[in-house]
Formats: sequence, structure tokens, C-alpha cells
Amino acid sequence: MLIVGLTGGIATGKSTVSETLKTRHNLTIIDADLIAKQVQEPNKPAYRAIVAYFQDKVPDLLKEDGTINSPALGRYVFANRLGLTKLNSIVHPAVRYEIALQVLKAYFSFNKMVILDVPLLFEAGLDSYCGVTVVVTCEESLQIERLLKRNSYLTLQDAENRIKSQLSNHVRINRADYVIDNSSTFEDLESQVDAVVSRIKPSLWIYVVELFPPFAILSALSTSLLRWYSRWCSRATEE
Repeated sequence: MLIVGLTGGIATGKSTVSETLKTRHNLTIIDADLIAKQVQEPNKPAYRAIVAYFQDKVPDLLKEDGTINSPALGRYVFANRLGLTKLNSIVHPAVRYEIALQVLKAYFSFNKMVILDVPLLFEAGLDSYCGVTVVVTCEESLQIERLLKRNSYLTLQDAENRIKSQLSNHVRINRADYVIDNSSTFEDLESQVDAVVSRIKPSLWIYVVELFPPFAILSALSTSLLRWYSRWCSRATEE
């Protein structure tokens, strides 16, 4: 089974690409954002850890129903790097565990290809487990415009802070295998998605061979080694 890592900066249109892959190409999507919300539901371990650490730092952390006030928490962590690091250290392990379970489920459901939709794919090192990585990008000015339109409660400074807290589009493009530019029309976006799927979709022969555990393990190991080497080369270039 081919694991495709899909990523992109905030408001670049990654979710639109993910939905297109699901509806137009009938691919299984493992959505890290959705999983992150689920692991932060009341009384779950990540929820309790977030409340314990941030409640005295974010006065309106909790809504009346006891759920986490995501906009309030977001404003705080995107303006405070240590806070963002702490939040990630709480949420990421729980998300990784659930992602692993869903990947295994997809494998035993005989999926030929699964999309791992992760905003922080490279930052979290999850690209190491992907056979192919795809980044969705657009101009930063367009990111800000879309972000402010989507979230009316954000100020321009809030939007800029959120974008700056992530890897730059340039770095993502340098690390990715394929790039989808979402700066034009939806029709153009669909055409780019179709082209990428056509190029990366495993053949029936490869799929059948990798159904056997020994070949699947060898394939996974070789993919991890190649991904590690590719990441090392990319970071050397960035430096």
C-alpha cells in the first residue's frame, strides 16, 4: 500500500485537494486535523494535559460546555512559540498513535493507496513513513486573504503569525516530491490533482506483490531509507 503524504501551509487549499482526492478518485483519507480535534475532546488524556498547562495562561480556554476554545488557544500559541511547542508535544503523540491505527486499518482493508493529510507532515517527521509527498502551495498574499476571509475573528497580525509559525512554502516545495499550485481556478486545481494521481497510483502488479508481508516490509524499509536520505539532502540545501 502506498502512503501519500499530503501537506501545505494554512489556507493554501490543502483541504480542497484532500476532498478532491476523496470524491473524485475514491481514495481513503487519514485527516490529521480531524484526529487532532478528536483527541482533544473532553476527558481524553490530551484534553486534560492542555487544560492543566494552559488554563492559567488562556483565561477563556474553555467554552461553557467544557470543550476547548480553539480560537482563543490558537491566538495564544501562535503568538507564543513556547506555547505552540508545548501544545504540539501534547497533541502530536496522540495523533501519531491514531494515525498508525488508521494506516493499519487501511492496509488490512486492501487499499492500494491512502492519503495521509497532515499540515505539519515535515515538521513532525511523518514524511519518513510516506512513499510519496505532495505539497499544496500558493502565494503568501493569497494565503493571508483566504485566511482572513475564512476566519473573520483573526486580525492581519494573527494571520501573519499563523503563517510564520509554519515552514515556509519554499521549504515545503524543496522537500516535496510533487507540488500542486492552488493559485488559479478550481478547474486548474482538479487538473493538477488528476495528473499527480495518474503518476503515483501503484500498478496492480506492485499492489499484489506488496500484499505479502516480506515484500511489504522490505518496501517500507527502503522507502524510509530513501525518505531519510532525501530529507537530509533537502535540509543540506536549505542551510
